[in-house]
Amino acid sequence: MNASYITLGGYVEMEKYRYVYFGIIFVVYILIICCNSTIVCLIVKNQNLHEPMYIFIAALLINTVFYSTITYPKLLVDSLSEKQVISHSMCHFQFFLLYSSGGSEFYLLSAMAYDRYVSICKPLQYPHIMKKKTIIIFLLLAWLLPPCQMVGSSSFGSTRKICDFTLKGIFCNNSIYKLYCESSSVLHVYGVIVFINLAIYPLVFIIFTYSKILIISYRSCKEVRRKAAQTCLPHLLVLINFSLLCSYDITIVRLESDIPKTARLFMTLQVVLYHPLFNPIIYGLKMTEINKHLKKIFLQLT
Repeated sequence: MNASYITLGGYVEMEKYRYVYFGIIFVVYILIICCNSTIVCLIVKNQNLHEPMYIFIAALLINTVFYSTITYPKLLVDSLSEKQVISHSMCHFQFFLLYSSGGSEFYLLSAMAYDRYVSICKPLQYPHIMKKKTIIIFLLLAWLLPPCQMVGSSSFGSTRKICDFTLKGIFCNNSIYKLYCESSSVLHVYGVIVFINLAIYPLVFIIFTYSKILIISYRSCKEVRRKAAQTCLPHLLVLINFSLLCSYDITIVRLESDIPKTARLFMTLQVVLYHPLFNPIIYGLKMTEINKHLKKIFLQLT
């Protein structure tokens, strides 16, 4: 295996403000852990939140913390280092974890969409369909299928020879393909298949289920429409936000668009900063039951 070190070239000059960057990254990381963990603890602690919808939300937020943990410790180390580098093997390992986590997010959002579809379109069958066994199966599939599919491209890529040792990013994402001495049609085709399985298929399924929900809600009474809007809107906002970030990763990073380093860094920070905080804020504000428990905690503290 190639043991070469790769320079992360996506950073702007940070010599003068090294400790400021470290402080900001550290505070944001702690904030991400606290915000996501608070809602997860609420769901675990309160019996009335032990429903499929809230269990999937908790799983999604746990996945968000895991996603942040893949990148933030390395960002903290790099902010205090004179030169930002990563070994070839560790770069591929980070690549593997990042896209496995991203695939799990799409699968979890698909499970949420199916849960809302059954709840609104087949309410009488809901207790029989969304049983404890079904939830466990969905969670296992969401967390196991993406890594199983990503392990092939990561393992194969880690054995390939690299000729460029500067990665245009602050962590290892799709830009790693630009470092290889020769492009591989096998790796490219396999990557497209994995992308379709982890992103396109779940996205199509989610669009289909929410379209069915929209049609049923439109034909139903005002109460059904209110319930659909109240429970589906947060999921849709999270889906749209995550899909836009994935679109950036594909169009800007993979296609190597010629944009300034500062702009590239700003857009990359949206992935590691904005998204992990967006999820708990949306669910905390828009999910009525979660918001109710958060207000109780706030009143107790004040």
